[in-house]
Amino acid sequence: MTSTTEDTAILSAVLDRWQEAVDAHRPERVAAQFTEDAVFQGLHPYSVGRQGVAAYYDSQPLGMKAVYRVLETRRPAEGVVLGYLGVEFSFVDRPPVDVKLSVLVTRTGEDWFIAHYQVSRLD
Repeated sequence: MTSTTEDTAILSAVLDRWQEAVDAHRPERVAAQFTEDAVFQGLHPYSVGRQGVAAYYDSQPLGMKAVYRVLETRRPAEGVVLGYLGVEFSFVDRPPVDVKLSVLVTRTGEDWFIAHYQVSRLD
């Protein structure tokens, strides 16, 4: 259970779509990167499902951008990849926020989606 190039590629495919939607302030497109029953924990109370994800990102300020880097990956089971990432969220009117992000992506059909998302702010 160590990081592999394949696992990093899987995470990057999902997170590139997530990042693009976050940067474009498209909450419904962000939510589409999650499973229907995803457990989502941003910097506010958690939610379950795409509607909560969309509401969270809809409440974020216009102009917010995300830049991530994959720090670790693990493959706890077939069709499941765990990722630990560093993410910087930047804003037009205030300093950036650095967080750690843990995601669990699962394979559904031919694609991968985020089933669990947990942000930690360490400052």
